[in-house]
Amino acid sequence: MSEHRTHRLYIETVGCQMNMLDSEMVVADLRRRGYELTDNTREADTILFNTCSVRQHAEDKIYSALGRLRITKQRHPEKIIGVLGCMAQKDQHLIFQRAPYVDLIVGPGQLHQVPELIERARQGAQQQAALSLKRTDGKLAEIKRSHESFDPLRDPTMRPTPFQAYVRIQYGCDKFCTYCIVPMTRGPEQGRPPREIVEEARRLVDQGCLEITLLGQTVNSYRFRDDGTETRLSDLLRMLHPLDGLRRIKFVTNYPKDMTSELLETIRDLPKVSPYLHVPAQSGSDDVLRRMKRGYTVRDYLDMMERIESILGSRAAVSSDFIVGFCGETDDDFQKSCDLIRRCRFKNCFIFKYSQRPGTKAAEHLPDDIPESVKKQRNNEMLAIQNAISEEDNQRFLGQVVEVLVEGPSKKATDVVAEGGPLQLVGRTHCDRIVVFDGPLRLVGQFVSVGIYEVSAFTLIGVAVTDHIRPHLAQLSAV
Repeated sequence: MSEHRTHRLYIETVGCQMNMLDSEMVVADLRRRGYELTDNTREADTILFNTCSVRQHAEDKIYSALGRLRITKQRHPEKIIGVLGCMAQKDQHLIFQRAPYVDLIVGPGQLHQVPELIERARQGAQQQAALSLKRTDGKLAEIKRSHESFDPLRDPTMRPTPFQAYVRIQYGCDKFCTYCIVPMTRGPEQGRPPREIVEEARRLVDQGCLEITLLGQTVNSYRFRDDGTETRLSDLLRMLHPLDGLRRIKFVTNYPKDMTSELLETIRDLPKVSPYLHVPAQSGSDDVLRRMKRGYTVRDYLDMMERIESILGSRAAVSSDFIVGFCGETDDDFQKSCDLIRRCRFKNCFIFKYSQRPGTKAAEHLPDDIPESVKKQRNNEMLAIQNAISEEDNQRFLGQVVEVLVEGPSKKATDVVAEGGPLQLVGRTHCDRIVVFDGPLRLVGQFVSVGIYEVSAFTLIGVAVTDHIRPHLAQLSAV
């Protein structure tokens, strides 16, 4: 009888929080079957890439990684190489053409098939593809079923921390923005049953999770209908809030037109729900928004910001996304985006140069006519405006005490620290601001009061508050 061999898995994930969660599910499923993780492709007998198609750079990175494995596969044909996720769904058999040594491609809706497909490949099966139906390939119910995934499987070791977790509440997207490939790669918008979400959150809390982040492509559009009853995000938040042991609830990403007064009032009334709202604007020009098919105007967005201010007041922390260099964007259009940033004074903004994606309406009907040099210049100018606003607005935290969930050592922390000695730790406030301070490793996973004495555009810098420190906070911030 041959000795049982433990398989070694290498998995690389690029893209959004959805992809991170998908990788957690895949790893959980493979661990149950005896796989061990490794961070070295040379040691692995199974190599998986969980991919993103939102920007060209993410795809280029994966194709480069596959190219580096060509000789490895020639020398070790027994190694299994798989491409998962959005790029697999978008490019499909093109991946096999560009990298003919890839064994399997699996779309986001078929990730539960990964273990079986790997085993088939190991037994000599030819290249395999498990993909969802395209948006025009059948009835809506059939298409939706082909995009469903398998959320209950969890693996705490795959999370950034064991006390924070993502919970998917929604699949897919029906907004069809002209620049975006997500409706094609992740399918129709559909909400998960609320009872499943609450049960998953309860299991996570039982594992020691203190903070959950609810995920959806447009998370505040969440709805689930059953027997004439409709559950919206505000209802779901009220169902999750009573869970004993759960300390914080966040949710991303939001759609401006669905930021209702009812939802904002729910955030105001439930202490565990973070007042951090990520709501992409994408442009401050109505002409550009129309070409993007975003479904709202600048006035609509400003009305939303006024609702947030009226209901949540200074507690709210709003961040946004902007695309620079979209098709036909004029200098005037760009300046309108900059004006919107100045007016809204976002906590931070994620700014992206437009990247044309094959299969989108923009790629088919709108010329990518802004030179790369102009995109880069606009990106840098907008970033400088936002950074100045962030640093200026962070000044109000000087001398204040904030509650921080400590996530671990900061990137600048030294690698070798005497056991129990202080090092720079990093955590986040309830409104998602990054805080660094010195302290012992035992504080990781704890809530700590931190007095802020210095700020930058991206970070609040402080000191753990003790009875000795508290009276001196004002003096520290004045230094």
